[in-house]
Amino acid sequence: MNDRDKAVPKPVRLVFELARADNPRLFDELVQFPQGVKRVNRLRVLAYDGLLAQFGVFALTSGITKPPPALPLTEVTNGLFEPALKE
Repeated sequence: MNDRDKAVPKPVRLVFELARADNPRLFDELVQFPQGVKRVNRLRVLAYDGLLAQFGVFALTSGITKPPPALPLTEVTNGLFEPALKE
């Protein structure tokens, strides 16, 4: 065995049984897919998304965005494009 073979980690193989009583939401999500590659890929995606959420890579948003506060300079600049004042 050379140094190159030592650097490559071995893949992780998992075999487990999941009952609905263990985690109903996860069970219901996975049971939608037939056994095999599609179900494994869905579990892989859910696990990866869970890791991203755990480490704060992305955060859930409420979907309601607040406009940025108007700065005084913005109001002055926008005033340049308004109709002329009547005297």
